[in-house]
Amino acid sequence: MQPAYLYPTMKYYIIAGEASGDLHGSNLIKALKQKDDAAHIRCWGGHLMEQAGTQLVKHYRDLAFMGFAEVIKNLPTILKNIAFCKQDIIQFNPDVLVLIDYPGFNLRIAKWAKKQNIKVVYYISPQVWAWKENRVKAMKQCIDKMLVILPFEKEYYHEKWNWEVTYVGHPLVEVVEQFQFTHSEKIAASKPIVAILPGSRKQEIEKKLPVMLQVAQHFPDYSFAVAQAPGQEDAFYSEFLAPYKNVLLVKNNTYGLLNSSVAALVTSGTATLETALFGVPEVVCYKGSAVSYAIAKRLVKIKYISLVNLIMDKPVVKELIQHEMNVDNIVTELNELLNNAAKINAMKQDFLQLKLLLKAGGNASEKAAQWVYSMANHAE
Repeated sequence: MQPAYLYPTMKYYIIAGEASGDLHGSNLIKALKQKDDAAHIRCWGGHLMEQAGTQLVKHYRDLAFMGFAEVIKNLPTILKNIAFCKQDIIQFNPDVLVLIDYPGFNLRIAKWAKKQNIKVVYYISPQVWAWKENRVKAMKQCIDKMLVILPFEKEYYHEKWNWEVTYVGHPLVEVVEQFQFTHSEKIAASKPIVAILPGSRKQEIEKKLPVMLQVAQHFPDYSFAVAQAPGQEDAFYSEFLAPYKNVLLVKNNTYGLLNSSVAALVTSGTATLETALFGVPEVVCYKGSAVSYAIAKRLVKIKYISLVNLIMDKPVVKELIQHEMNVDNIVTELNELLNNAAKINAMKQDFLQLKLLLKAGGNASEKAAQWVYSMANHAE
């Protein structure tokens, strides 16, 4: 394979397809540059990865499609992106390809890259323990190094698939700790704040935010604040918030919001873990399209949908899913988190135990960067 560009330094191609991947990718890049300050990095991701010092090829907002029905609807665009990605990797000719989560896209790229004799490091495992376990056989064949961030994943791969993967710890621990260390200021509000985190993609925000906002009317002694997702415009939120004059929109400061909140309504995903690491009592709210939910219910084989409950292997936080995610149920659960001292204290204690579990692997970004650097230099 002939390179289109000739650089005297190591070349890294990194692909992330979501906001959380952009965050973890940016910290991986920073750690990688400490080991290889002349590294040339090309990436798919977001503004955080770009700011960390890479050449951004595609922004994740052009890649993220949520749910089975949405993926099928946008399949031509997805296939076009995959073809373009392969061509771009060929041109760049990286020393190592780093794939961050985003399995629907990245596993296709990994399989192809293996045939091109490109070294593949996968950082943040696809959630094959939840569904699509049959992916693992192919993953073992096309991934040179798997770096996992959830403590139970190392045992899962070893015991069930005889695959030795490396647990590096969870990168969110260092991110949250660093934020709390450097930010002491709180968001100004006349009343205690309840955070609303409705997700990062338009489809999920449209489903969940209207219901979450109705809850605010039942708590006049609290201020509610919506975390605006990176990549989403102010105008997108204005139609939802227009009837609620006492609800704030917080832009580019989700962590500042969590650091200032007494409770939170959170969609499933990474946000549930971030909220827990800030020690904020939370209710998990999930609602998808009827078609996507019906398919998921048949295929997904896990007890919980929130990372907090999955890692702790018990119902630490209440999960309100699909039809259970309604105003009455959210009001009931939020009232408990604001007024039931015993429940609040128990949840916060569980959050502390969760943090200890996630710190056991070490500094995730540094450990991952060391593996990526070693693979690029062909040193296992």
